[in-house]
Amino acid sequence: MTGSQQVGADAHHVPFTLDDKDLLQSASYVDSKFVAAKDGKTFPALDPGTGKQWAACPDCAAADVEPAVVSSYSAFKSYSKTTPRHRAKLLMRWHELLLAAREDLARILVHETGKPLAEARGEIDYALTFVWWFSGEADRGAHGTTMSCAIPGRRALTIKQPVGVAAALVPWNFPIALSLRKAAAALAAGCTMVVKTSPETPLSAVAVARLATRAGFPPGALNVLTTSLANTPQVAEALCLHPHIKKVSFTGSTRVGKLISSLCAPNLKKTTFELGGNCPFIVFDDANVEQAMEQLMSLKWRHAGQACVTSNRVYLQSGIHDAFVRELVKRTQALKLGHGLQEGTTLGALTTPRGLDKAEELYQDAVSKGAKVVLGTGKRCPGEGYFMQPTILTGVTADMAMNHEEIFAPILGVCRFETEAEVVKKANDTPLGLASYVFTKDVDKLLRLFETLEAGMIGLNVGNSSSAEAPFGGIKESGHGKESGKDVAIDEFLVTKTGTLSIEGRW
Repeated sequence: MTGSQQVGADAHHVPFTLDDKDLLQSASYVDSKFVAAKDGKTFPALDPGTGKQWAACPDCAAADVEPAVVSSYSAFKSYSKTTPRHRAKLLMRWHELLLAAREDLARILVHETGKPLAEARGEIDYALTFVWWFSGEADRGAHGTTMSCAIPGRRALTIKQPVGVAAALVPWNFPIALSLRKAAAALAAGCTMVVKTSPETPLSAVAVARLATRAGFPPGALNVLTTSLANTPQVAEALCLHPHIKKVSFTGSTRVGKLISSLCAPNLKKTTFELGGNCPFIVFDDANVEQAMEQLMSLKWRHAGQACVTSNRVYLQSGIHDAFVRELVKRTQALKLGHGLQEGTTLGALTTPRGLDKAEELYQDAVSKGAKVVLGTGKRCPGEGYFMQPTILTGVTADMAMNHEEIFAPILGVCRFETEAEVVKKANDTPLGLASYVFTKDVDKLLRLFETLEAGMIGLNVGNSSSAEAPFGGIKESGHGKESGKDVAIDEFLVTKTGTLSIEGRW
C-alpha cells in the first residue's frame, strides 16, 4: 500500500499507510511534544528494501541534549515518588496501546530495518513481553532487607531507590524491542529516560514514546532524540557526560561500547552494556538433528543474520556433518528474498550498505584461505535495495576473519569437529562471550558445556533463548549487566542505601 501522508511538519511520500497516522512523525519527542533539531537540520530515513528516502528526521546535535535531559530530570523528581502500583498500571496501559498499534509499528519497522513483515510483527510481540513483565516487576516493588548486626543493639536496613535519569543508546537491528526492554525496566524502577535512536531507525522509537504519553506517563518520562550517523558521536557524548544522567544503557558493537565506557568513567556512571557476539552453534552426533536444524534456520537467517545472538560459527561433529550441511543448504534455498512487504518474503534486506561491504570482505577472505562455497555468492544482489542471497561456507578455519569477527549478514560458516574438548576450545577462542548453543541428548554433556562454555547465555537444545523472565547479557568483551530477568534488570536502575539503627534495651 502506498500513500502521501503528513509526517511532522513536512509532507513526504510514504510507501505504506497506517491506521493511526499520528504515530508516524518526522520529529524528536521531548516533554511530550514533537520537536525539530535546534538548527533545523534533518537527515534522510531510507528504506533498505529500495535504498530510497521515505522520511526526513531531525538531525539532533549536542545542543539538543540539554532540553531533553532537563525535561526528564524534571519529570524524575515527581515520577520517582509514585507508588509501584501506579507505575505498574501505566506500564500495563502502555502494553495495551502498543498491542493495538502492532500492525502500524510493524510496517514502520519493515521500512526502517528491511526485515520481512512477519519478523517485524514478531519483534513487536517479543517487545511486548518486556512491557508486560516489567509491569509485574513494578508492582512487586523494590524490596530492601533488615539485618541483625554483630554489634549488640544495632540493626542494619537497606532500601532501594531509582538511580535517576537514564540514557538509552539503541541499535538499529531490533529498535522497538531494545527500546522497550530498556525503557520498561527504567520506568518500572521509577526512573525516567532519554533514548538516542540509531540513525537507521529513528521513527519507531518516537512512535513508542508517543504511545507512552497516551498511556499516562508524564511529559519527560520518555524522551527520544533522533540523529544522523555524523552527529551520533556528539549526541552520545553529551548524554554520557551530562551530570543529570546517572545511568547509561548501551547496545551495540564492542568497539563503540569501549568508547561509551570511557565517557562514563570520569563520573563513574552506572552502566549496562550489551555488546557484540561471536556465538558458536554446536551440534553433536547424538543430537536431535531435526531440532537443531529448525533452531539454526530460525536463529541464523532471522533479520538476514543481523542479530547479536545469531549463530556466527556452526560446529558439526563429523558423524553428522555432511548430511546436516546438505539439509541446511536445501532448506536455505527455499528462503524467499525480497522487500519486507512483499507477499511470501522470508529473508529481507540488510539494513545498511555498510553491512554488505563487510559481508563481501569476510566472504572473500574466507574463500581466499580455502573455505568451500556450498551455497550463494557472497556478493550483493544487483538492483535497488541492500540484498544478499544467503551464503554458506564449509571448511572455515581459525585464521579466517569470519571465524572471529561478528558477521551481521546472511553468511554462515561451518566447521567440522571430532571431540568435546576440541570444540569447547574452539568455541571459547574469542574475546567475546554473549551466547553459545549446544545440541546433544547426553545430559551430562549438556551440563558440562553449560559450565565450560564462556558465554553469558547458553542455549541447551534451543536456539534463541531470550525471554523477559531470564537475565539477558554477556561476559568477557560482550558486556556487563543484565537487561531482563527477575529482580536483576530492575536493579540495574536502582541504588541501594544502607541505614544503621541503634536500639536501646535490646541485644
